[in-house]
Amino acid sequence: MNRRQFIYGGAGLGVTALLGSACASTKSGSASSSAPAAAGHIVRAIALTEVFGEGQKLNAVAVEFDGPISGSGLTASTFSVADRRVTRVYANANPAVTSAPTNGRFAIIELDGTDPKALLWNSNPGSTGPGPSSAAAGTGTSVPAAPATTPSVAGPPLGSTNHPVIETAKATVTQRTEIRSAGGQRWAPDGPVTTSGTIDPIVDKFAQRTFNDQSNRNILPYNLYVPEGYDHNKSYPVMLFMHDASVVGAPVKGPLVQGLGAVCWASPEDQKRQPCFVVAPTYPSVVVSDDYQPTTYFDTTLNLLDALAHEYSIDRSRLHATGQSMGAMMTLGMDIRHPGLFASSYVVAGQWPSEQAAPLARAKLWITVSQGDTKAYPGENAILGVVEQNGGRVTTATWDGRWTQPQFAAGVSEVESKNTPINYTSLLPGTVPATGGGASEHMGTWKVAYGIPGIRRWIMGS
Repeated sequence: MNRRQFIYGGAGLGVTALLGSACASTKSGSASSSAPAAAGHIVRAIALTEVFGEGQKLNAVAVEFDGPISGSGLTASTFSVADRRVTRVYANANPAVTSAPTNGRFAIIELDGTDPKALLWNSNPGSTGPGPSSAAAGTGTSVPAAPATTPSVAGPPLGSTNHPVIETAKATVTQRTEIRSAGGQRWAPDGPVTTSGTIDPIVDKFAQRTFNDQSNRNILPYNLYVPEGYDHNKSYPVMLFMHDASVVGAPVKGPLVQGLGAVCWASPEDQKRQPCFVVAPTYPSVVVSDDYQPTTYFDTTLNLLDALAHEYSIDRSRLHATGQSMGAMMTLGMDIRHPGLFASSYVVAGQWPSEQAAPLARAKLWITVSQGDTKAYPGENAILGVVEQNGGRVTTATWDGRWTQPQFAAGVSEVESKNTPINYTSLLPGTVPATGGGASEHMGTWKVAYGIPGIRRWIMGS
Protein backbone atom coordinates (compact mmCIF):
# COMPACT_ATOMS: atom_id res chain seq x y z
CA MET A 1 0.00 0.00 0.00
CA ASN A 2 1.23 3.50 -0.82
CA ARG A 3 -0.37 6.91 -0.35
CA ARG A 4 -2.23 6.68 -3.66
CA GLN A 5 -3.65 3.30 -2.63
CA PHE A 6 -4.65 4.40 0.86
CA ILE A 7 -8.37 3.57 0.80
CA TYR A 8 -11.01 5.31 2.86
CA GLY A 9 -12.56 3.23 5.62
CA GLY A 10 -15.46 3.51 8.01
CA ALA A 11 -15.80 6.45 10.36
CA GLY A 12 -15.04 6.04 14.06
CA LEU A 13 -16.96 7.19 17.08
CA GLY A 14 -17.31 10.80 18.12
CA VAL A 15 -14.72 12.64 20.19
CA THR A 16 -15.44 13.13 23.88
CA ALA A 17 -14.05 16.19 25.65
CA LEU A 18 -12.21 15.10 28.79
CA LEU A 19 -10.80 18.16 30.49
CA GLY A 20 -13.04 20.57 32.35
CA SER A 21 -12.49 22.55 35.50
CA ALA A 22 -14.49 25.60 36.42
CA CYS A 23 -14.10 27.46 39.67
CA ALA A 24 -16.58 30.10 40.81
CA SER A 25 -14.96 33.07 42.52
CA THR A 26 -16.16 34.60 45.76
CA LYS A 27 -15.44 38.00 47.17
CA SER A 28 -12.79 37.88 49.87
CA GLY A 29 -13.77 39.45 53.18
CA SER A 30 -11.42 41.76 55.08
CA ALA A 31 -10.37 41.45 58.70
CA SER A 32 -7.87 42.94 61.12
CA SER A 33 -4.60 41.02 61.40
CA SER A 34 -5.32 40.72 65.11
CA ALA A 35 -8.65 38.94 64.57
CA PRO A 36 -8.87 35.22 65.45
CA ALA A 37 -7.84 32.88 62.63
CA ALA A 38 -10.82 31.56 60.66
CA ALA A 39 -11.05 27.82 59.94
CA GLY A 40 -12.76 25.68 57.32
CA HIS A 41 -11.81 27.47 54.11
CA ILE A 42 -10.69 24.42 52.09
CA VAL A 43 -13.23 23.54 49.39
CA ARG A 44 -11.54 20.52 47.81
CA ALA A 45 -8.23 19.03 46.69
CA ILE A 46 -7.30 17.95 43.16
CA ALA A 47 -4.55 15.51 42.15
CA LEU A 48 -2.26 16.93 39.45
CA THR A 49 -0.48 14.37 37.29
CA GLU A 50 2.11 14.58 34.53
CA VAL A 51 3.69 12.02 32.19
CA PHE A 52 7.46 11.55 32.26
CA GLY A 53 9.79 9.18 30.44
CA GLU A 54 9.15 6.44 33.01
CA GLY A 55 5.38 7.02 33.10
CA GLN A 56 2.65 9.13 34.66
CA LYS A 57 3.29 10.48 38.15
CA LEU A 58 1.23 12.20 40.83
CA ASN A 59 3.50 15.22 41.06
CA ALA A 60 1.36 17.88 42.77
CA VAL A 61 -1.88 18.61 44.61
CA ALA A 62 -4.04 21.69 44.11
CA VAL A 63 -5.97 22.74 47.23
CA GLU A 64 -8.90 25.01 46.42
CA PHE A 65 -10.03 27.59 48.98
CA ASP A 66 -13.28 29.53 49.17
CA GLY A 67 -11.45 32.75 48.39
CA PRO A 68 -8.13 33.97 46.97
CA ILE A 69 -5.06 33.29 49.10
CA SER A 70 -1.77 35.13 49.35
CA GLY A 71 1.40 33.38 48.27
CA SER A 72 3.36 35.34 50.84
CA GLY A 73 4.58 33.11 53.65
CA LEU A 74 3.78 29.80 51.97
CA THR A 75 6.57 27.24 52.43
CA ALA A 76 7.04 23.51 51.95
CA SER A 77 6.05 23.03 55.60
CA THR A 78 2.71 24.85 55.25
CA PHE A 79 1.09 21.64 53.99
CA SER A 80 1.81 17.94 54.37
CA VAL A 81 0.76 15.12 52.06
CA ALA A 82 0.50 11.59 53.44
CA ASP A 83 3.38 9.32 52.36
CA ARG A 84 4.87 12.01 50.11
CA ARG A 85 7.58 14.66 50.39
CA VAL A 86 6.51 18.23 49.68
CA THR A 87 9.10 20.20 47.70
CA ARG A 88 7.39 23.53 46.96
CA VAL A 89 4.18 25.40 47.82
CA TYR A 90 2.76 28.52 46.16
CA ALA A 91 -0.52 30.22 45.26
CA ASN A 92 -2.07 30.18 41.81
CA ALA A 93 -5.25 31.31 40.07
CA ASN A 94 -5.64 27.89 38.41
CA PRO A 95 -5.22 24.27 39.51
CA ALA A 96 -1.94 23.86 37.67
CA VAL A 97 1.79 23.65 38.27
CA THR A 98 3.46 26.89 37.17
CA SER A 99 6.78 28.69 37.21
CA ALA A 100 4.97 32.02 37.66
CA PRO A 101 2.85 31.87 40.85
CA THR A 102 0.14 34.43 41.50
CA ASN A 103 -2.43 35.01 44.24
CA GLY A 104 -5.57 32.98 43.63
CA ARG A 105 -7.93 30.38 45.02
CA PHE A 106 -5.45 27.50 44.80
CA ALA A 107 -2.46 26.41 46.83
CA ILE A 108 -0.23 24.28 44.62
CA ILE A 109 1.73 21.66 46.54
CA GLU A 110 4.52 20.15 44.44
CA LEU A 111 5.73 16.66 45.39
CA ASP A 112 9.00 14.77 45.04
CA GLY A 113 8.82 12.76 41.81
CA THR A 114 11.25 10.17 43.19
CA ASP A 115 8.90 9.16 46.01
CA PRO A 116 8.05 5.43 45.90
CA LYS A 117 4.35 6.26 45.50
CA ALA A 118 4.79 8.91 42.82
CA LEU A 119 4.62 6.59 39.79
CA LEU A 120 1.10 5.59 38.72
CA TRP A 121 2.04 3.33 35.80
CA ASN A 122 2.71 -0.29 36.78
CA SER A 123 3.72 -2.45 33.81
CA ASN A 124 4.40 -5.47 36.01
CA PRO A 125 1.17 -6.03 37.95
CA GLY A 126 2.41 -9.34 39.27
CA SER A 127 4.95 -7.46 41.37
CA THR A 128 4.30 -5.39 44.46
CA GLY A 129 2.85 -2.13 43.20
CA PRO A 130 2.02 1.15 44.89
CA GLY A 131 -1.66 0.34 45.21
CA PRO A 132 -4.55 -1.93 44.22
CA SER A 133 -4.94 -3.04 40.64
CA SER A 134 -7.28 -1.01 38.44
CA ALA A 135 -6.76 -2.95 35.20
CA ALA A 136 -9.69 -4.18 33.20
CA ALA A 137 -9.92 -7.92 32.74
CA GLY A 138 -8.61 -9.28 29.45
CA THR A 139 -7.88 -12.48 27.58
CA GLY A 140 -4.80 -14.33 26.43
CA THR A 141 -1.56 -15.54 27.92
CA SER A 142 0.36 -13.25 30.23
CA VAL A 143 3.58 -11.73 28.92
CA PRO A 144 6.52 -13.22 30.82
CA ALA A 145 8.74 -10.79 32.65
CA ALA A 146 11.88 -9.98 30.66
CA PRO A 147 15.05 -11.42 32.23
CA ALA A 148 17.25 -8.69 33.65
CA THR A 149 20.44 -9.85 31.99
CA THR A 150 19.43 -11.87 28.92
CA PRO A 151 17.68 -9.57 26.43
CA SER A 152 18.55 -11.83 23.50
CA VAL A 153 15.99 -14.44 24.54
CA ALA A 154 12.78 -14.72 22.56
CA GLY A 155 10.30 -11.91 23.05
CA PRO A 156 6.78 -12.38 24.43
CA PRO A 157 4.68 -14.89 22.47
CA LEU A 158 2.41 -13.69 19.69
CA GLY A 159 -1.10 -13.08 21.01
CA SER A 160 -0.04 -13.00 24.67
CA THR A 161 -1.11 -10.19 26.98
CA ASN A 162 0.10 -8.47 30.14
CA HIS A 163 -2.66 -6.47 31.90
CA PRO A 164 -0.59 -3.61 33.34
CA VAL A 165 -2.39 -1.23 35.67
CA ILE A 166 -2.82 2.50 36.06
CA GLU A 167 -2.97 3.33 39.75
CA THR A 168 -5.57 5.86 40.87
CA ALA A 169 -4.08 9.28 41.58
CA LYS A 170 -5.08 10.03 45.18
CA ALA A 171 -3.51 12.02 47.98
CA THR A 172 -4.48 13.23 51.44
CA VAL A 173 -3.33 16.74 52.30
CA THR A 174 -3.35 18.72 55.55
CA GLN A 175 -2.87 22.45 56.05
CA ARG A 176 -0.37 22.53 58.94
CA THR A 177 0.03 26.25 59.58
CA GLU A 178 -1.91 29.48 59.20
CA ILE A 179 -2.12 31.07 55.78
CA ARG A 180 -3.29 34.52 54.71
CA SER A 181 -6.12 35.33 52.39
CA ALA A 182 -5.40 37.83 49.63
CA GLY A 183 -7.41 40.30 51.71
CA GLY A 184 -5.23 39.81 54.80
CA GLN A 185 -7.36 37.39 56.84
CA ARG A 186 -5.64 34.72 58.90
CA TRP A 187 -6.91 31.26 58.00
CA ALA A 188 -6.28 28.55 60.57
CA PRO A 189 -4.89 25.09 59.82
CA ASP A 190 -7.40 22.80 58.13
CA GLY A 191 -7.88 19.27 56.88
CA PRO A 192 -7.02 16.55 56.25
CA VAL A 193 -8.77 16.40 52.90
CA THR A 194 -8.46 13.71 50.22
CA THR A 195 -8.31 14.56 46.54
CA SER A 196 -11.63 14.23 44.72
CA GLY A 197 -10.51 14.73 41.14
CA THR A 198 -7.52 14.54 38.81
CA ILE A 199 -6.10 16.82 36.12
CA ASP A 200 -3.43 15.86 33.60
CA PRO A 201 -2.78 18.76 31.21
CA ILE A 202 -2.04 16.58 28.16
CA VAL A 203 -3.60 13.16 28.81
CA ASP A 204 -6.97 14.80 29.44
CA LYS A 205 -6.96 16.22 25.91
CA PHE A 206 -7.14 12.75 24.34
CA ALA A 207 -10.48 11.07 23.67
CA GLN A 208 -10.86 7.35 24.27
CA ARG A 209 -12.56 5.57 21.38
CA THR A 210 -13.08 2.13 19.84
CA PHE A 211 -12.50 1.08 16.22
CA ASN A 212 -14.52 -1.83 14.88
CA ASP A 213 -12.64 -3.27 11.91
CA GLN A 214 -15.22 -4.71 9.53
CA SER A 215 -12.54 -6.48 7.47
CA ASN A 216 -11.51 -8.89 10.23
CA ARG A 217 -13.90 -8.15 13.12
CA ASN A 218 -11.11 -6.90 15.36
CA ILE A 219 -12.05 -4.39 18.04
CA LEU A 220 -9.24 -1.92 18.76
CA PRO A 221 -9.43 0.65 21.58
CA TYR A 222 -7.44 3.78 20.87
CA ASN A 223 -6.70 7.30 22.05
CA LEU A 224 -7.16 10.29 19.76
CA TYR A 225 -5.86 13.82 20.09
CA VAL A 226 -7.58 16.34 17.81
CA PRO A 227 -5.65 19.59 17.29
CA GLU A 228 -7.08 22.51 19.25
CA GLY A 229 -9.11 24.77 16.99
CA TYR A 230 -9.50 22.00 14.42
CA ASP A 231 -10.75 23.44 11.12
CA HIS A 232 -12.17 21.00 8.57
CA ASN A 233 -11.19 23.43 5.81
CA LYS A 234 -7.53 22.79 6.60
CA SER A 235 -5.61 19.53 6.33
CA TYR A 236 -3.52 18.15 9.18
CA PRO A 237 -0.72 15.60 9.60
CA VAL A 238 -1.11 12.54 11.80
CA MET A 239 1.31 10.90 14.21
CA LEU A 240 0.63 7.22 14.91
CA PHE A 241 2.24 5.87 18.11
CA MET A 242 2.51 2.11 18.64
CA HIS A 243 3.45 0.89 22.11
CA ASP A 244 5.66 -1.96 23.31
CA ALA A 245 4.58 -5.39 24.56
CA SER A 246 4.58 -4.34 28.23
CA VAL A 247 1.47 -2.23 27.52
CA VAL A 248 -0.68 -4.93 25.87
CA GLY A 249 -3.95 -5.53 27.68
CA ALA A 250 -3.76 -2.21 29.55
CA PRO A 251 -6.71 0.10 30.16
CA VAL A 252 -7.26 2.20 27.05
CA LYS A 253 -5.20 5.12 28.40
CA GLY A 254 -2.17 2.86 28.83
CA PRO A 255 -0.21 4.22 25.83
CA LEU A 256 -0.70 7.76 27.15
CA VAL A 257 0.62 7.14 30.65
CA GLN A 258 3.37 4.54 30.07
CA GLY A 259 5.86 7.19 28.90
CA LEU A 260 6.25 10.06 26.45
CA GLY A 261 5.81 8.17 23.17
CA ALA A 262 2.25 9.38 22.53
CA VAL A 263 1.79 12.52 24.63
CA CYS A 264 4.99 14.29 23.54
CA TRP A 265 3.48 15.02 20.11
CA ALA A 266 0.45 16.65 21.77
CA SER A 267 2.50 18.95 24.02
CA PRO A 268 1.75 22.68 23.69
CA GLU A 269 5.24 23.26 22.29
CA ASP A 270 4.94 20.57 19.62
CA GLN A 271 1.40 21.55 18.67
CA LYS A 272 2.38 25.21 18.38
CA ARG A 273 5.17 24.23 15.99
CA GLN A 274 3.02 21.77 14.01
CA PRO A 275 -0.64 21.08 14.86
CA CYS A 276 -1.35 17.41 14.23
CA PHE A 277 -3.59 14.51 15.16
CA VAL A 278 -2.09 11.92 17.49
CA VAL A 279 -3.39 8.33 17.37
CA ALA A 280 -2.37 5.83 20.05
CA PRO A 281 -3.96 2.35 19.81
CA THR A 282 -4.09 0.09 22.86
CA TYR A 283 -3.42 -3.43 21.63
CA PRO A 284 -5.16 -6.23 23.55
CA SER A 285 -2.33 -8.69 22.84
CA VAL A 286 1.15 -8.92 21.30
CA VAL A 287 0.90 -7.99 17.60
CA VAL A 288 4.35 -9.02 16.39
CA SER A 289 7.07 -11.12 18.01
CA ASP A 290 10.39 -12.62 16.98
CA ASP A 291 8.92 -14.59 14.07
CA TYR A 292 7.98 -11.24 12.44
CA GLN A 293 4.58 -12.60 11.37
CA PRO A 294 2.13 -10.04 12.79
CA THR A 295 -1.43 -10.71 13.82
CA THR A 296 -4.36 -9.07 12.05
CA TYR A 297 -4.08 -6.08 14.42
CA PHE A 298 -1.21 -4.97 12.17
CA ASP A 299 -3.70 -4.45 9.32
CA THR A 300 -6.36 -3.13 11.70
CA THR A 301 -3.99 -0.32 12.65
CA LEU A 302 -3.74 0.76 9.01
CA ASN A 303 -7.51 0.44 8.62
CA LEU A 304 -7.92 2.71 11.65
CA LEU A 305 -5.86 5.38 9.89
CA ASP A 306 -8.12 4.93 6.86
CA ALA A 307 -11.21 5.50 8.97
CA LEU A 308 -9.79 8.61 10.60
CA ALA A 309 -8.74 10.03 7.23
CA HIS A 310 -12.36 9.60 6.13
CA GLU A 311 -13.73 11.24 9.27
CA TYR A 312 -11.33 14.18 9.56
CA SER A 313 -9.48 16.52 7.24
CA ILE A 314 -6.19 14.64 7.24
CA ASP A 315 -3.31 15.18 4.82
CA ARG A 316 -2.55 11.71 3.49
CA SER A 317 0.89 12.83 2.36
CA ARG A 318 1.81 13.65 5.96
CA LEU A 319 1.16 10.42 7.83
CA HIS A 320 3.92 9.75 10.37
CA ALA A 321 4.60 6.67 12.49
CA THR A 322 6.59 5.90 15.60
CA GLY A 323 6.88 3.03 18.02
CA GLN A 324 8.99 1.48 20.76
CA SER A 325 10.10 -2.18 20.82
CA MET A 326 7.04 -4.08 19.49
CA GLY A 327 5.76 -0.77 18.13
CA ALA A 328 9.13 -0.10 16.49
CA MET A 329 8.93 -3.50 14.82
CA MET A 330 5.45 -2.64 13.57
CA THR A 331 6.75 0.69 12.26
CA LEU A 332 9.55 -1.00 10.33
CA GLY A 333 7.19 -3.69 9.06
CA MET A 334 4.73 -1.09 7.78
CA ASP A 335 7.48 0.90 6.07
CA ILE A 336 8.74 -2.28 4.39
CA ARG A 337 5.36 -3.70 3.39
CA HIS A 338 3.79 -0.36 2.38
CA PRO A 339 6.61 1.82 0.99
CA GLY A 340 5.78 5.51 0.85
CA LEU A 341 2.76 5.29 3.15
CA PHE A 342 4.48 7.28 5.90
CA ALA A 343 6.20 10.59 5.26
CA SER A 344 8.61 9.75 8.09
CA SER A 345 9.04 7.28 10.92
CA TYR A 346 10.74 7.38 14.31
CA VAL A 347 11.96 3.89 15.25
CA VAL A 348 12.90 3.37 18.91
CA ALA A 349 14.54 0.14 20.14
CA GLY A 350 13.29 -2.25 17.48
CA GLN A 351 14.42 -4.44 14.61
CA TRP A 352 13.18 -6.44 11.60
CA PRO A 353 14.85 -9.12 9.43
CA SER A 354 17.58 -7.31 7.52
CA GLU A 355 17.03 -9.41 4.39
CA GLN A 356 13.67 -7.63 4.01
CA ALA A 357 15.04 -4.13 4.63
CA ALA A 358 15.79 -2.95 1.08
CA PRO A 359 12.58 -0.83 0.78
CA LEU A 360 13.77 1.24 3.77
CA ALA A 361 16.46 2.77 1.55
CA ARG A 362 13.74 5.05 0.15
CA ALA A 363 12.18 5.91 3.52
CA LYS A 364 12.72 8.89 5.81
CA LEU A 365 13.74 7.50 9.19
CA TRP A 366 15.26 8.46 12.51
CA ILE A 367 16.33 5.41 14.49
CA THR A 368 17.41 5.44 18.15
CA VAL A 369 18.74 2.42 20.06
CA SER A 370 20.98 1.71 23.02
CA GLN A 371 24.30 0.05 22.26
CA GLY A 372 23.64 -2.09 25.32
CA ASP A 373 20.49 -3.53 23.70
CA THR A 374 21.81 -6.87 22.44
CA LYS A 375 18.86 -7.45 20.14
CA ALA A 376 17.85 -4.06 18.67
CA TYR A 377 21.39 -2.68 18.29
CA PRO A 378 22.85 -5.46 16.13
CA GLY A 379 19.48 -5.73 14.40
CA GLU A 380 19.53 -2.08 13.35
CA ASN A 381 23.19 -2.29 12.34
CA ALA A 382 22.29 -5.12 9.96
CA ILE A 383 19.26 -3.23 8.61
CA LEU A 384 21.26 -0.10 7.87
CA GLY A 385 23.95 -2.13 6.18
CA VAL A 386 21.31 -3.37 3.73
CA VAL A 387 19.86 0.14 3.40
CA GLU A 388 23.24 1.57 2.40
CA GLN A 389 23.84 -1.29 -0.04
CA ASN A 390 20.57 -0.28 -1.71
CA GLY A 391 21.48 3.39 -2.06
CA GLY A 392 20.13 4.77 1.20
CA ARG A 393 22.04 7.72 2.66
CA VAL A 394 22.57 7.36 6.40
CA THR A 395 24.07 9.59 9.09
CA THR A 396 25.22 7.80 12.24
CA ALA A 397 26.02 9.33 15.62
CA THR A 398 26.83 8.03 19.09
CA TRP A 399 25.24 9.92 21.98
CA ASP A 400 25.25 9.75 25.76
CA GLY A 401 21.76 9.09 27.12
CA ARG A 402 22.58 11.29 30.14
CA TRP A 403 23.07 14.42 28.04
CA THR A 404 21.33 17.65 28.99
CA GLN A 405 18.76 19.18 26.65
CA PRO A 406 21.30 21.68 25.23
CA GLN A 407 23.65 18.78 24.49
CA PHE A 408 20.90 16.81 22.74
CA ALA A 409 19.98 19.93 20.75
CA ALA A 410 23.58 20.28 19.61
CA GLY A 411 23.67 16.59 18.71
CA VAL A 412 20.52 16.90 16.62
CA SER A 413 21.92 19.95 14.82
CA GLU A 414 25.11 18.07 13.98
CA VAL A 415 23.14 15.14 12.54
CA GLU A 416 20.77 17.44 10.63
CA SER A 417 23.70 19.26 9.05
CA LYS A 418 24.51 16.09 7.07
CA ASN A 419 21.12 16.42 5.32
CA THR A 420 20.46 12.68 4.96
CA PRO A 421 16.98 11.10 4.88
CA ILE A 422 17.98 8.40 7.38
CA ASN A 423 19.54 9.21 10.76
CA TYR A 424 20.79 6.59 13.20
CA THR A 425 21.64 7.59 16.77
CA SER A 426 22.86 4.99 19.25
CA LEU A 427 23.16 5.65 22.98
CA LEU A 428 26.28 4.55 24.81
CA PRO A 429 25.75 1.45 26.98
CA GLY A 430 25.09 2.26 30.59
CA THR A 431 23.70 5.74 29.88
CA VAL A 432 19.94 5.07 29.69
CA PRO A 433 17.74 5.30 32.84
CA ALA A 434 17.55 2.36 35.24
CA THR A 435 20.42 0.64 33.50
CA GLY A 436 21.13 -2.75 35.00
CA GLY A 437 22.18 -4.40 31.79
CA GLY A 438 19.96 -6.71 29.79
CA ALA A 439 16.35 -5.70 29.27
CA SER A 440 16.75 -2.37 31.05
CA GLU A 441 19.09 -1.18 28.27
CA HIS A 442 16.24 -1.93 25.89
CA MET A 443 13.36 -0.41 27.86
CA GLY A 444 15.45 2.51 29.07
CA THR A 445 15.89 3.68 25.47
CA TRP A 446 12.43 5.16 25.06
CA LYS A 447 12.67 6.96 28.38
CA VAL A 448 15.28 9.10 26.61
CA ALA A 449 14.30 8.94 22.94
CA TYR A 450 10.95 10.71 23.09
CA GLY A 451 12.27 13.51 25.29
CA ILE A 452 14.43 15.02 22.55
CA PRO A 453 12.47 17.90 20.92
CA GLY A 454 14.85 18.25 17.98
CA ILE A 455 14.13 14.72 16.75
CA ARG A 456 10.39 15.30 17.04
CA ARG A 457 10.74 18.53 15.06
CA TRP A 458 12.71 16.73 12.34
CA ILE A 459 10.13 13.95 12.10
CA MET A 460 7.13 16.30 11.86
CA GLY A 461 8.94 18.59 9.44
CA SER A 462 8.90 15.85 6.84
